[in-house]
Amino acid sequence: QVQLVESGGGLVQAGGSLRLSCAASGRTFSSSIMGWFRQAPGKEREVVAVVRWSNSNTIYADSVKGRFTISRDNANTTVYLQMNSLKHEDTAVYYCAASSRNDYPQYPNAYNYWGQGTQVTVSS
Repeated sequence: QVQLVESGGGLVQAGGSLRLSCAASGRTFSSSIMGWFRQAPGKEREVVAVVRWSNSNTIYADSVKGRFTISRDNANTTVYLQMNSLKHEDTAVYYCAASSRNDYPQYPNAYNYWGQGTQVTVSS
């Protein structure tokens, strides 16, 4: 089992920044990929950014490229999402997820474990 706990969400004005953290515990060595997803009211959950534990390779959704940065610590226990130049449309619940697979990192169904989510609200 892998336990994931997100933190860092909140209310911010458009143009501002937030940094989300995801603390992983348990059998973290069984995870290959860590991802951040988000879900706005009435919308499907969508990928935001993904990082591989092994080599720190990253993938970003087009909507956040150049504004968001995903990173991990060297102990492979925490994943971060630095969010800059936030827009109203970034408002959503943000989830951290872990996958033991190496493929389909953009699909929620590929992930075995999920955190409880943290609300990000960007006021316009």
